[in-house]
Amino acid sequence: MNKKTAFIIAFLGVAAGVSVSTGLPAKPLAYGNATAPVSGHPAPPDQPRVIQIVAHKFAFEPNQITLKKDVPVTLHLTSQDVKHGFYIRGLKVDEEIEPGKTTELTFTPGKAGTFPTICDHFCGLGHKNMNMTVVVEE
Repeated sequence: MNKKTAFIIAFLGVAAGVSVSTGLPAKPLAYGNATAPVSGHPAPPDQPRVIQIVAHKFAFEPNQITLKKDVPVTLHLTSQDVKHGFYIRGLKVDEEIEPGKTTELTFTPGKAGTFPTICDHFCGLGHKNMNMTVVVEE
């Protein structure tokens, strides 16, 4: 495995909310005290959980995240290629993701359920299949 592949696997593991390490099983992040993806240190209890989401033609990575109702979360949205949208109708979230920039979105999901999330900016011929799922648990 080359360095680039190892980095991508580690990055996607952090974005999916799991720890990635050689020889050890992956461990999901706790809701109340998530590990900060950049430093690896626990986030302060009064700080929202941070989740990295990467948009590219024609997918979001990870393609599903799980949140807790009434618990604040911060999403760091980035694009690897062109401008994308990040639209969750049921949670009233609508953001633009510019390439080369990080869009920081902090919100508190107010209701439980499964919410389809789509790219609402035309980004090419596969645009209609660019979606993910946000699950909000009680």
